[in-house]
Amino acid sequence: MTAPLPTPESGRHTVAPQSPNHTNTAPSLLLENLSMSFGAKTVLREVNLDVRPGQFVALVGPSGAGKSTLLRLINGSHSPTGGSVTVLGVNPATCGRKNLRKLRTRVGFVFQQFGLVGRLSAMENVLMGTLGSLKMPRYGISTYPRPLREKAVANLERVGLADQRFQRCDTLSGGQQQRVAIARTLMQDARIVLADEPVASLDPSASLSVLNTLKKVSAEDGFTVICSLHQVDLALQVSDRVVAVRDGSLILDTPTPDTSEAAVRAIYEKAKGRTA
Repeated sequence: MTAPLPTPESGRHTVAPQSPNHTNTAPSLLLENLSMSFGAKTVLREVNLDVRPGQFVALVGPSGAGKSTLLRLINGSHSPTGGSVTVLGVNPATCGRKNLRKLRTRVGFVFQQFGLVGRLSAMENVLMGTLGSLKMPRYGISTYPRPLREKAVANLERVGLADQRFQRCDTLSGGQQQRVAIARTLMQDARIVLADEPVASLDPSASLSVLNTLKKVSAEDGFTVICSLHQVDLALQVSDRVVAVRDGSLILDTPTPDTSEAAVRAIYEKAKGRTA
């Protein structure tokens, strides 16, 4: 028998307990009564959430629950149909194009399919993380300023790939490619990193390695991570906090040490029961 699901009180989810370093800081992310519909289809329903700087949040829930939509609302790819999103003190939906571009330089995104240019080297792919802050397009490693080239090498070193910096990305393993993508995000000096199923295409060993790398660099730099995951065991291993959505609603929000594996798995089992 699966454990009963925790039920939110009055629909409001507050931030999970933090270390003393984060208790008096403004939230990196604040969602207030956030709703999203595409035509007649409602994807998110009155989601309330606040996340403090430095937290690693595992966002879990069955396919179609609204996780990817939630991430895209955070980085301003979609505008909500109800409620509001505040990211680093800014509402993406009310930004003009220039300010939205500026905000996105502070919000990194790690994709499931890596988002790399396979024919380019790891080094050049990492350097591309700076294009949002450069005025002119760049073609080739030598066209980037020396300080950025040195920074790219340092970030590849941080993810364990400095020796592969001149290797074509399409010759790297999946886990290595995702670590290149993380190094590229580090070039932005992002204060929030959104990761949408970043290990879905990787084997268990590579998945844990990639997530541990992301966890390590986020702890070192103090940036917030919102990481969408289906793998319950990995979510519980790497996160500080578990947030679950199902049918567009936030139904679980607890510090990871207080989260049972049975409670999280029950979210998926109930979803299966409705579709069986």
